[in-house]
Amino acid sequence: MGFKEKLRDAEKVLTFNDVILLPGFTTVEPDEPDVSTRVTRRRFLNIPFLSSPMDTVTEAELAIALARTGGLGVIHRNCSIEEQVAMLRAVKRAEAFIIYDVITITPDQTVKEAIELMERHNIHGLPVVDKNEKLVGIITGRDVRFAEHSLKVSDVMSKDVQTADEDITIEKAKEILHAHRIEKLPIVNEKGHIIGLITMKDLMLRGKYPNAARDEEGRILCAAAISPFDEKRVEELEKANVDIIVIDVAHVHNANCFKAIKSILKNTNMEIVIGNLGTYEGAVDALTQLDGIAGLRVGIGSGSICTTSVVTRAGSPTLYATLSAADACLELGVKDVPIIADGGIRNPGDIAVAIAAGASCVMMGNIFAGTRESPGHLITLEGRYYKEYRGMASHAAKRKLYAMDRYPAKAIAEGVEGYVPYRGTVEDVVTEFVSGLKATMGYVGARNIKEIWEKGKFGVLTQAGIRETRPHDIFMPTRRFGDNEI
Repeated sequence: MGFKEKLRDAEKVLTFNDVILLPGFTTVEPDEPDVSTRVTRRRFLNIPFLSSPMDTVTEAELAIALARTGGLGVIHRNCSIEEQVAMLRAVKRAEAFIIYDVITITPDQTVKEAIELMERHNIHGLPVVDKNEKLVGIITGRDVRFAEHSLKVSDVMSKDVQTADEDITIEKAKEILHAHRIEKLPIVNEKGHIIGLITMKDLMLRGKYPNAARDEEGRILCAAAISPFDEKRVEELEKANVDIIVIDVAHVHNANCFKAIKSILKNTNMEIVIGNLGTYEGAVDALTQLDGIAGLRVGIGSGSICTTSVVTRAGSPTLYATLSAADACLELGVKDVPIIADGGIRNPGDIAVAIAAGASCVMMGNIFAGTRESPGHLITLEGRYYKEYRGMASHAAKRKLYAMDRYPAKAIAEGVEGYVPYRGTVEDVVTEFVSGLKATMGYVGARNIKEIWEKGKFGVLTQAGIRETRPHDIFMPTRRFGDNEI
C-alpha cells in the first residue's frame, strides 16, 4: 500500500457527537425499560454505570454511594497497596448482612486503644476476644465516651453478650436486636469463637437501598484497579475480597502487558477486566490470547481530561472502540465477555449510543468527579461550585508515582488538571442519567440492554445536523446545556 492509499482507505472514526439514534416503533414507556446488565462474566449490575479509577473520582465514599444505586465503583491505584486495601475493606464493610472481616480487641488493651481502633475504622463498637479468639464481651462508643483512657477494656466492656450462629435469618436478627435493645449481634461458632458481626445500621441500610449491587453474602460490590505488573497488589486485594480487578493501562495491546496479564490469570481465580483497548485487532488478540478474561474496557484518548489524542495524535474514540470490540466478540462467538465503554460520556444520550454500539455498561470520570462523594476538593468560582478533577497522566497525578507505569517512560503529560461543575450527590446524578437512558430506550423501542443492541440504529450527522440537534435560535443566559458549552 502506498502512503496516499493510507489516507484514501482510512476508516471513519466516529465519536458520540457524530451520530444519533433513530427512533423506532415502540410499545415501551419511558419508565419501563430494565437497565440491569452484566459487567463481567459472573457479575451483574442494576444500572450500567461504573466510575473511573482516578484519584479525584473513586475512593471508598463514592464507591459505596454508586454501588448502593446499583452501579460499581473502581478504586484507583494511585496509592499504596495498604491504602487501596483499606478503601476496599471500607466498601465491603459498608452494609453487609454479616460482616466477616471483624475488627476485635482484647480485654487487656486500653480504652484509649479501643477509641483509636473505632476512629481508624469508622465503627462504633468492638467485640472483645481472649487470647484463644473466644468472645468474652463487647465494647461500644457509649462504654468509652467518658471513661478514663488508661482503663482496661475489661473494666468497661459489657460481658453479657447476645450472640447468634451463622444460620440466622435477617428477620430473626432484627427480632433479637429489637428485643434486647442492642445495636450489634456477634456471630459465633460452636467453640464460642467470633466469626462475624451483624449491626442494626447495616440491616436498616439494606432496606434503604434495595437496588444496590451486592455479592453472594449481601455485601456491596467493589472493584479495584491494578497495574498488570503488580502481582503483589493482586494478592492483597484478593485477601480483602475484592469482587473485580481492572487492569488499568492506557494501551493494553502491548506484548509486555499481555505477558504480565497471562501470569496474573494463571495465579488467581479473580475476575479480570482488561483495558484499555482501541481496535478490532486488539480485542481479537485479547480474546484469543488471554484465556479467562472477564471483560474488556475500551476507548483511548476520549476522556475530557485526556490529551493523548492531541499530544500524540494516537487514539481511538470510545464509540469506534466499542463498535470494534463488539464486532470482535460477535465474529469470535464470544457472548459472555462484556464491553465497558470508557471515556467521552457527557450525558445519557452518549450512554445509550455506547450501549447500542455493543457496550454492556459505561465508565465515567468527569460526571462522577463533580459529585459530593468524589475525593476532589470543592471550591467556589464566581459564585458557582466546582470540584477538582485531573487526568491520571497529568503532572500532578504522576507526581504520586504509584501509577507511573500507566504512562511509562514518557516525559510528556497526557492529561490535564482542572475543575468540573458540582453536580450534587451520586444518587442525584444516577437518577437523572438512568431516567435519560430509559427515555432513549423508549424512543428506540428497547425494553432492556439486549434489545437496544438489536434495535438501536444509527444516523450519521453532518456539522449542520450537529448544530440543529442542539438548542438553537434562542437566548440562554447561562449558555450551558447539560453542563457543556453550546
